This record gives sequence, C-alpha cells and structure tokens, in this order.
Amino acid sequence: MRLLRGHLPSAVRDALTIERGERVLASAPTRGGSHVVATTAALHVPAPSGGFTRVPWERVDQATWKDGWLHVEETSGGAEHHVRLTEPGSVPETVRERVTATIAVTHQARLPGGGKVRIAGRRPAAGGDVRWTFVFDAGLDPDDPGLRAQAEQVLEDLRRQTGL
Repeated sequence: MRLLRGHLPSAVRDALTIERGERVLASAPTRGGSHVVATTAALHVPAPSGGFTRVPWERVDQATWKDGWLHVEETSGGAEHHVRLTEPGSVPETVRERVTATIAVTHQARLPGGGKVRIAGRRPAAGGDVRWTFVFDAGLDPDDPGLRAQAEQVLEDLRRQTGL
C-alpha cells in the first residue's frame, strides 16, 4: 500500500528531503515522536540532531525487526540505526523487500591470509552500475592494504564469473 507524502504529519513532511521521482511507500511513528519513512529510493530514519538521515537501500547491509525495534546497519562506515516504532505498519516488510531488491549478487570467500570476506553487489534503486561492498570478518582490519588486495582479487574473479 502506498502512503502519499501528504499523509505524513506536517513536521515530518517539512523535515524530510525527498529526491525528484522518489515516492513514500510506508511510514511509522517512533517512540521519540518522529517517524521512519521508507521511500522508493531510501530509508529515512530520525537523526540524533533532528531531521532525518537518508540511507539509500543499496547501503543497507542488514535490517532486522525485533520486539518493536528496527535495527539497520549500513555497509559504508558501519553506521547503525536503532529505532523503536510505536505502530510499525508495513515498514518492516517494506524495508525487507527494498533491501532484497537491490541485491544483484552476494558471495562469501575465505581469504588466503585467513578469515573471510562477504562481497555484495548491489544495484541502486534508481538503476545504474552495480556497487560493490566488502564486509570482513570481525577482527580483520578492512583498511589493511594486503587484505584489501586479497578481497579485490576475489571480487575480480566474481565479476568475471557473473559478468557484472
């Protein structure tokens, strides 16, 4: 069910920055008096300083719904968002559907130096080239140049195999 932007409270509507062509799909009030808003292109979560943090769907590494809380972890920088929804409505289902729709390929590989990396190829909601991300096992330094080179080689092999 599509919720039109006009159905959002005026304070939420005024604070929300929606790009051209982006449509609101679902929203839910939060315990803090704001809203979580799911659009065709991104998830908008309340920012600590007021307003919203816009998280494009292809940057959501994982999202879970448990005990009234929406937990979202981003791929870039590992930012996390934890929001208590008072009336979730269709937000959890919309988040799951939108995140899943961006995944072109996901692959987990053991690295020659030890440990694993998960490589995900995601398509932006607006279309365009696949964007690749690495998620390394806990304890591995994602800034280690040798480790990154190993992961890049795995990615190169994966791209050759998938044609992406």
